[in-house]
Amino acid sequence: MNRQFRSIDAPTDVLSFPLQEYPAPGDFSQIDEEGSDEFDPDSGELLLGDIVINADRVISQAEEYGHSQKREYAFLIAHSILHLTGFDHMEEEEREQMEEFQRRIMDAVQIPR
Repeated sequence: MNRQFRSIDAPTDVLSFPLQEYPAPGDFSQIDEEGSDEFDPDSGELLLGDIVINADRVISQAEEYGHSQKREYAFLIAHSILHLTGFDHMEEEEREQMEEFQRRIMDAVQIPR
């Protein structure tokens, strides 16, 4: 999938496929709840996109980093949700902001490093 969607011929741990575009990371101001197909018709929840996690990489990275697989899954989910809400880490300032939000999320779910 990494090759197909990102033209990178190497395994990756997680891929995020956002359904929304945001004027700025985490800025939901332009999303219209009325009559929008951006919301699940049954639950009314905003559809952010899809996340694909490579379970083999979760196992190897948890071992490599010396923490549990639960922690690795939680981190990759937090990382991906940030991508689904417009965050990125291509530039240094973006990376720092995203890492701070990842840390806050992991602290909030009580899965520290």
